[in-house]
Amino acid sequence: MNIQEISFSCYPVTDMARARLFYEGVLGLTATMDHEMEGGHWVEYDIGAGTLAIGVAPGMNPSRDGCSVALEVEDFDGAIAELKAAGVEFNFGPIETPVCHMAFVRDPDGNSVGIHRRKPGH
Repeated sequence: MNIQEISFSCYPVTDMARARLFYEGVLGLTATMDHEMEGGHWVEYDIGAGTLAIGVAPGMNPSRDGCSVALEVEDFDGAIAELKAAGVEFNFGPIETPVCHMAFVRDPDGNSVGIHRRKPGH
């Protein structure tokens, strides 16, 4: 087996309409695929070379301690201000490291979503 890249990252959600308000309304992402199927609903957001998906399906359960995705932003301070103004729950940060600025927030189901900005040269 030769794994070549990460195809997508996915968060399970419990309420698609509420989740879309967060991912599209608060984070400003644009859905690139929206598919309803028997027993489920799948939405994808293409971001650069990657894809972030959110889905409702049997056996998919959100977890505050599960995987997380970090989203690279152009204006870190502006993004943090927008998230605070929207009343989004912060889980961690914002902090500065030698190579970046980052913070982790919670989506409406408690999934951890990173907001990230690399410093020049990293």
